[in-house]
Amino acid sequence: MAQVNEDYLKLPGSYLFSEIARRVNQFKEENPMADIIRLGIGDVTRPLPTAVVEAMKKAVDEMGQAETFRGYGPEQGYEFLSQTIIDNDFTPRGVKLSPDEVFISDGAKSDTANFQELFGVNNTIAVTDPVYPVYVDTNVMAGRTGFPNELGQFEKLVYLPCTEENGMKPILPQTHVDMIYLCFPNNPSGVTLSKEELKQWVDYARENQSIILFDAAYESFIREENVPHSIFEIEGAREVAVEFRSFSKTAGFTGTRCGYTVVPKEVKVYDAKGEDHSLNSLWLRRQTTKFNGVSYPVQVAAAAVYTEEGQKQVKETIDYYMENARIIREGLEQAGYKVFGGINAPYIWMKTPDNMGSWEFFDKLMKEVNIVGTPGAGFGANGEGYFRLTAFGTRENTVRAIERIKTKM
Repeated sequence: MAQVNEDYLKLPGSYLFSEIARRVNQFKEENPMADIIRLGIGDVTRPLPTAVVEAMKKAVDEMGQAETFRGYGPEQGYEFLSQTIIDNDFTPRGVKLSPDEVFISDGAKSDTANFQELFGVNNTIAVTDPVYPVYVDTNVMAGRTGFPNELGQFEKLVYLPCTEENGMKPILPQTHVDMIYLCFPNNPSGVTLSKEELKQWVDYARENQSIILFDAAYESFIREENVPHSIFEIEGAREVAVEFRSFSKTAGFTGTRCGYTVVPKEVKVYDAKGEDHSLNSLWLRRQTTKFNGVSYPVQVAAAAVYTEEGQKQVKETIDYYMENARIIREGLEQAGYKVFGGINAPYIWMKTPDNMGSWEFFDKLMKEVNIVGTPGAGFGANGEGYFRLTAFGTRENTVRAIERIKTKM
């Protein structure tokens, strides 16, 4: 008799965005004429940059010729891409990396989900609340979290509440933790940390021999000064941090799939005897065993993001989404809602009116004005009473959505 991994049974009945899709599909079946505007899931609407498309076409042509055909590539990615990433994303910010510290992958979601495999099940984990669900769910699957309570919080996790009182920013753990998940600019709330604030986390990790798993998937949307784009801008971070990045939202790769993870050689983990081991070497071992790498045409396409034309086109895309964010943020404020984010991130985090539950507000918004967002409760107990809208829709739909909220809600 095959037995189930019972840790999977501790998970909620469905992944947050699967539940949203289920509710929307049911509503559409019952209301086929409804004009639904989707500002929920963080999927993009702008096409791939022309420079990216042309580069991918050429790479596909290479794969069709015996002289330039490529079979299995390096599981950690081609050096032409990792070096290009270093030269453009890190060197200008004073961050020194080598190509073997940059691992090309099929996206930040996969890597943030899989990286926890390198750690023992007895590690204590801290997560912000609200939080991107993948950080929690994958550790539940691995058996690190214990059981959920009536609020859906797991007994062995350390939750770092992000509330209005602290500006939606987490405070340092009051107890020792081994692994810390941080996402800035934050998904879901859209807030950021200053360099001084992020340094406090790096200092904590160094003092406690903790590891920071830093999700920087939205760094390209940062507009303000003194907001770090990379945790490695902070002194000492190379000793205690891993960083995840993605081309999904910046260059439209949500369906093309490419991202990368930076694992410095200095960052260590320890065995039961107290002997240290390189996370870089362990991640390489994991990837070479479980991952066959990103396809050559996709990596060539990703490298084209950094060409002069590619950078220009990507900037136009990011500017487009951030203008959407401004429209949403200012429109909601004019309508009397309290909002966070939308300045350095494509997410707007709004407080629901009249202490309404976030799923109740989801249903009201969908049924009364045919707009789909994401209930804050889906991101954790402290997300209750809040709601997330994304700036990844079309300009037309963004404007229409805010007009509906301002005039009909």
